[in-house]
Amino acid sequence: MSGPLRIGTRPSPLATHQARLVADGLAAGGWETELVPVKTEGDLNRHASLAEIGGTGVFVSALRSALLDGTVDLAVHSLKDLPTGAADGIALAAVPVREDPRDALVARDRLTLAELPPGSRVGTGSPRRAAQLLALGFGLDVRPVRGNVGTRLGYVADGELDAVVLALAGLRRLGREDDVTEIMDPLQMLPAPGQGALAVECRTEDSEVITQVSAALEDAGTRAAVTAERSLLAALEAGCTAPVGALGEVALGDQGEEVWIRAVVCALDGMQTVRMSATGPIDDAAGLGVRLAEAMIADGAGELLGERVS
Repeated sequence: MSGPLRIGTRPSPLATHQARLVADGLAAGGWETELVPVKTEGDLNRHASLAEIGGTGVFVSALRSALLDGTVDLAVHSLKDLPTGAADGIALAAVPVREDPRDALVARDRLTLAELPPGSRVGTGSPRRAAQLLALGFGLDVRPVRGNVGTRLGYVADGELDAVVLALAGLRRLGREDDVTEIMDPLQMLPAPGQGALAVECRTEDSEVITQVSAALEDAGTRAAVTAERSLLAALEAGCTAPVGALGEVALGDQGEEVWIRAVVCALDGMQTVRMSATGPIDDAAGLGVRLAEAMIADGAGELLGERVS
């Protein structure tokens, strides 16, 4: 194709930084690029909860529309925001190497989670994080928040909240890792499926672009891990705002490379949880996620999600 590759991105500081990471990777392969900001419903409506304004896909649909109408040639997303179902005319061309997927606490006075006194006000926009915080039994006052990373950190700085929980990946990408007072152990809080990973989408008809983007950016281990996580999410019929945590990792097993995945489904109040793990061959990551979801459903996960899943 002639001219630079137009990379669509949300206009937030974090999304723009993530798009620049993709642009840098493509530049190393000889591609000229330009960033094109695209506002989504999630950017335009900062006050309602994600569930109220559309839940899964609220940060994605406008970027996909820009792809399909030719406004942009690529779209960069936080992979955890992507709906699990396929989108007509759009291909997931590359999943670059993942940043640390864990969650992080930013608290007043450099406190850790265990050091926060009962009743401390902890902000998060994620039902998954809220449910897992409540499940820990620390007596925290978990409050919903919206806004970009800077806005949420500001709630702690000005004393409105005692702490917030954010993705470590976003803090690192924005150079705010020094604000972190504790990196959350996945035994306490499993991240969202796909957290820390990026998704680069193209039009399915642009086969040359897909090939080149994949060659420049794709990381096979990350793709396998997030495939297991997202197939579990799909089999649970749960969206990206559901209280579901999952973390897949690729490791060397007895039969070669394997994917190990841990997952949790929580009641919104944190009073009940279903936790399980499984391993399987790297070339069956999707099947592994489905089988783990089926085992969790058999153990009551469907009821915790508010509906029976069959």
